[in-house]
Amino acid sequence: MTEKSAKMIVVKMGGSLFGTPELGQWLHVLAQATHHQPIVIVPGGGPFADQVRQAQQLHRVDDHTAHHMALLAMKQFGLLLCGMHVACQSFECLNSPPACGLSVWLPDDHILSQPELPHSWEITADSIALWLTQHLQAQALILVKRCHTHTTSITALCKAQILDTGFASRFRAQPIQARIIHYQHAARFTDNIDNMTSCLTLP
Repeated sequence: MTEKSAKMIVVKMGGSLFGTPELGQWLHVLAQATHHQPIVIVPGGGPFADQVRQAQQLHRVDDHTAHHMALLAMKQFGLLLCGMHVACQSFECLNSPPACGLSVWLPDDHILSQPELPHSWEITADSIALWLTQHLQAQALILVKRCHTHTTSITALCKAQILDTGFASRFRAQPIQARIIHYQHAARFTDNIDNMTSCLTLP
């Protein structure tokens, strides 16, 4: 693993930011932060994933189908992010992420064959971002969310449905540096990277 890849940061951009002005602010801040290390954005599903949930309820498709559709929802949000900021470059191949700059990972069908990621709603973009951070051996995972958190306990965050229920077991298998940042705190991103306190922990 190269020195550059060791410094990579993965940022999961919550789909709940879809209709907020903060979404554009985050892209600007992250683009500026790539002067220090490469950054990979994992997009949430946002309203695209909401449509998948509605479609599953209406047409009663199985979880495997819904999971596949939800991955495509993440990809749609990722394409939107790339269209919003000129600095964003996209990539799909897990084995060759960009070595510099700001990139957006667009999940493709290959992720369906990953045994660590069950095809159910227990796994959302949070756990997928965790899995990608582990796979890339990145320095840290930052989860940008609209909700306020008052604990670093992954168990408590899962119970509060702030993290998906599959996050804890995936984290336990391979702990990493991870933390949640409120979506209105984009300006504090660099400080949070330089001082990775308040990291998520088990239980």
